[in-house]
Amino acid sequence: MQLSFQGLESVSPPKIINVASVPQLSPFRYPGGKTWLVPFAQGWLRSLPQRPRLLVDPFLGGGSVPLSALSEGLIDRLVLREIDEEVAVVWECAFSRQNDSLCKKISSFRMSRKTVIEALKTERGTISGRAFRTILKNRTYRGGILARGASLMKVGENGRGVASRWYPETLVRRIRQLGHLSEFIDFECGDGLKAIGEYAHDSSAAFFVDPPYTAGNGKRAGRRLYTHNELDHEELFRMMSGCSGPFLMTYDDDPSAEALAKKFAFSVERVPMKNTHHEQKFELAITNRARHVSD
Repeated sequence: MQLSFQGLESVSPPKIINVASVPQLSPFRYPGGKTWLVPFAQGWLRSLPQRPRLLVDPFLGGGSVPLSALSEGLIDRLVLREIDEEVAVVWECAFSRQNDSLCKKISSFRMSRKTVIEALKTERGTISGRAFRTILKNRTYRGGILARGASLMKVGENGRGVASRWYPETLVRRIRQLGHLSEFIDFECGDGLKAIGEYAHDSSAAFFVDPPYTAGNGKRAGRRLYTHNELDHEELFRMMSGCSGPFLMTYDDDPSAEALAKKFAFSVERVPMKNTHHEQKFELAITNRARHVSD
């Protein structure tokens, strides 16, 4: 008996999703984050004919989709990978015994432009110290961008400057929640493509694949937003075509990504969303559409 994997036609017709309306577990403000996709991804997981045992996310980033799937009980375990060491140290800390130390650093920090500048100059050797530095940058840099060349906010929201996105109580609550989930999470700082290869033949695994790299030659936002911004997209699609389990990939609404999906006979849906500025946009949701019948 071969498993049958449903495509996007089984998911409820997409509605425009406002990111502000989606509950969050991630401590990050993440450029290109997929908070908006959480309800759609949950619908996709629920539509699968067999409940996945685990969900593999090879490009974790802000982590909204897999974390929500675990907290909602849609899967039993997560396999998470993140290649960016600066981002990965936050997840490593949150899922470790250093969780409480990080929370205390956040709670005790006295926010001002001067204290932020001084804190970011400090070389913190401990895992919680490095994680705190990343969160501080993410929450005080314009757009949450961590890549080289990013800079501190000036005016910020409602003229609050660097304090505009600093919500210590919220951050601590989310990080403590992550600590409670840690026993169900396999996290490593490493190459996401290797994780895909490791679980490609596991029919009990589903994949959420959101590479933080732009596929089209005409777009280079990835170079500005992410430290690691190069990826062989055709190789990624080839690897996904060999996976036994179902997957959901997301891309910019870009002709080159759509062409790759067509080449590998994947199903494509243009999903509408609203960003934090209430601007409507579309992104591509791609799945392995092929259906298998009983032998």
